[in-house]
Amino acid sequence: MHYLLFYDVAPDYLERRQPFRKAHLELAHQAVARGELVLGGALANPADGVVLLFRGSSPAVAEAFAAADPYVAHGVVTRWRIREWTTVVGA
Repeated sequence: MHYLLFYDVAPDYLERRQPFRKAHLELAHQAVARGELVLGGALANPADGVVLLFRGSSPAVAEAFAAADPYVAHGVVTRWRIREWTTVVGA
């Protein structure tokens, strides 16, 4: 099953993320290595959100990612939510 983790971000997200970016990316790379995170990235034009695609048997992997993410802990992410995604085409 797939789950989408949506982040709403602070208006000054691009500037505020800088001190936490290395730790955030390390967390993401670890999730990829475990086979949990499939894709992730920021929305552009405007840069007002982030979407991460997780694979798992429940939303727990996405929830754990958000709970450990320094962007969330330090208020760069103002709100997050997870939606189950029914994959119709693709792996």
